[in-house]
Amino acid sequence: MRHFLFSLLTLVSLSFGYAQAQDLTVTTVTRAPFSMEIDNKQVGFSMDLWAEIAANLGLSYSVERVDSFGDMLGAVETGQSDLAIANISITSAREQVLDFSHPIFASGLQIMIPASDQSSSIWRTILTPELGFAILGAFLVLFAGGMLMWFFERRAQEYFDKPGGQAMFPAFWWALNLVVNGGFEERVPRTALGRLLGTFLVVSSLFFVSIFVAKITTMMTVDALQSSISSIRDLHGKRVGTTSGSTAANYMTERSVRFVGHDNLDSLLTSFEQGDLDAVVFDAPVLAYYTTNHGFGKGRLVGGVFLPENYGIALPQASPLIEPINQSLLKLREDGTYRTLMSKWFGQTDLGN
Repeated sequence: MRHFLFSLLTLVSLSFGYAQAQDLTVTTVTRAPFSMEIDNKQVGFSMDLWAEIAANLGLSYSVERVDSFGDMLGAVETGQSDLAIANISITSAREQVLDFSHPIFASGLQIMIPASDQSSSIWRTILTPELGFAILGAFLVLFAGGMLMWFFERRAQEYFDKPGGQAMFPAFWWALNLVVNGGFEERVPRTALGRLLGTFLVVSSLFFVSIFVAKITTMMTVDALQSSISSIRDLHGKRVGTTSGSTAANYMTERSVRFVGHDNLDSLLTSFEQGDLDAVVFDAPVLAYYTTNHGFGKGRLVGGVFLPENYGIALPQASPLIEPINQSLLKLREDGTYRTLMSKWFGQTDLGN
């Protein structure tokens, strides 16, 4: 047994020594705030963390930045890359073809919707054809009632004693005041037919105003219910987007939520900013970084974080780097380096990691 363990340790040491003697290829994809390239420098929480690991283990490496998660993970799976790091969720499906380090970040999914205020929703409700026709119909009824009163009262009182062309607006104004006030404050009809019409208009106005107000209230309530998104249950029937092949895409597919898959995050956020999407489902820290730094006034997060998941460093199966990386991660947590990086990129030092 001792001979076996000694041989195993020797093999691991030799393999690791070979890895150290070579420049490692590290593949990543742009995912702020985890992995970015700014002024030709590799920055972000994950890239800074890997730089600390590499320095701790005495590793040299070069970074290859690709356009999609599929390309990144595919490079590791086929052996074109020694490892991949960004915001890579550790899943059972990926574990079948890759190996993962200990978790480097505890995350989950969240929903982002447009940061529109209530006033825009009100105008969206008011400026509908249905309500527009109702308002136009109400104006026509008021105009017709006012002109009919003019016809009955034009000889009985001075207010209506005008030619038809000149009496149109005063007659409409009289009918409008009657509906708004619910009765006669002045210019009470004097003729029998005028009083009969006035009584009919007063009684009708009570029902008319009540129905009209109820209609607007109902439309606004329905619109608010239909546009409200606060959880995954509210996404059915909405224009939802995420990146293709992501854990968010798999999560929604399993729950029969229809969505538009985008090749990369930039395409997804561009579609959201152009108003093509009602909601985006993606990694919570990525969306939080976007709304705070780039999407201020464009998007806001709703609901809590769901589908908790851990990010890890992806490596080829049976990679000799697994154990050294895990030991380095533990060391960086113990000496406070990990906490410092968390504070630098997220402003917190306790995020459940």
